[in-house]
Amino acid sequence: MSLTRRAVLAAVAATGLAGCAGRSGSPGASLATRSTQSDIEPPSRTPRAGRAAATARAAAPEVTRAAAVARYGSARPSDWGFDAPGVLTALPAAQRAVALTFDACGGPGGSAYDKDLIGFLRSRKVPATLFINSRWIDAHPAVFRTLAADPLFEIANHGTRHRPLSVSGRSAYGIPGTRDAGEVYDEVAGNHGRLTRLLGRPPRFFRSGTAYYDDVASRIVDALGERPVSFTVNGDGGATFTPEQVHTAVVAARPGSIVIGHLNQPEGGTAEGIATAVPQLLASGHRFIRLSDAL
Repeated sequence: MSLTRRAVLAAVAATGLAGCAGRSGSPGASLATRSTQSDIEPPSRTPRAGRAAATARAAAPEVTRAAAVARYGSARPSDWGFDAPGVLTALPAAQRAVALTFDACGGPGGSAYDKDLIGFLRSRKVPATLFINSRWIDAHPAVFRTLAADPLFEIANHGTRHRPLSVSGRSAYGIPGTRDAGEVYDEVAGNHGRLTRLLGRPPRFFRSGTAYYDDVASRIVDALGERPVSFTVNGDGGATFTPEQVHTAVVAARPGSIVIGHLNQPEGGTAEGIATAVPQLLASGHRFIRLSDAL
């Protein structure tokens, strides 16, 4: 039976989103290596001065913080959850493919790297969208560089501090949400600017910490030029599922599904479960795409 957003609410709540909160003794929990743009910047043949000017312009959203606060600061949200209005929860109806998406949350207990998962995707040439938090880049500048340079993957925005996105301070799974429109702006725009400088282009998609949004926050994301994304199928239960549970969840994905998993918890069952589920889906005629291939 497919594990949909609504069906897994209770199960995920019990896990406390361990994919981002971390496991006891998780490798990478103490990683705090700082990176610089020169460490990670992908190679380009554009002259350095022109490239720097272009990325500086792109890194700054057209909407300023002050403008966002003025426009949305007094708005009151009417919805809260995985599927608030304006949040992408599935691919367009015409799409007959599945989008695999993996979060790299960063922070204490959430900054490890599942090289087996990425290695499997590369070995089978399976594309995916990688939602990467600013803190995870701090921990893995060299790995980030290789992921960003790999055309199999697209890099998306997983926020600056990994916060649920709220204009009223609502929390999800014990993680405090952003408190107002200004903090929503900071959570999105901070990592937006960083990714733009590192990639040479702005990210197109955003997923909040915990994938929770209210409807006003989702409008702010859209105003900043990114599409807020949630999921259709919870592939690894916040990186707490066993390989067998991951397999069961992912093979049940229907065409048009967005599957969420994690690439920052190698001790979980994500890599092994994906490695058995993907061949079964391919054999049954499914295909995999990045979000940008459909939108």
